Amino acid sequence: MERTLVLVKPDGVRRRLIGEVVRRLEAKGLTIVAMRMLQMDKEMASKHYEEHLSKPFFDDLVGFITGGPLVAMAVEGDEAISVVRTLMGATDPKKAALGTIRGDLAIEMTE
Repeated sequence: MERTLVLVKPDGVRRRLIGEVVRRLEAKGLTIVAMRMLQMDKEMASKHYEEHLSKPFFDDLVGFITGGPLVAMAVEGDEAISVVRTLMGATDPKKAALGTIRGDLAIEMTE
């Protein structure tokens, strides 16, 4: 049994996609064991995206994720990490397959 983090980012919250994301996670046999809406501050965002600190898009990424409330979920299930990665699709929505969350629902790269 594995656990992983899933974020519905501020644009997804604004577009009312929380329920659709939860539906898709549960349809894959995953369980939401904790869920919280929060406003990420710059310090938390910088820590979360620390691996991107030296990249040119870092400031835009932090600005995006702190631009409104988001939903953080702890998701549990057999092979939860790989199931979630597959379900989310490629980071770039233009490259994400149809049927994935990003392929079907994301509009821009920062989503």
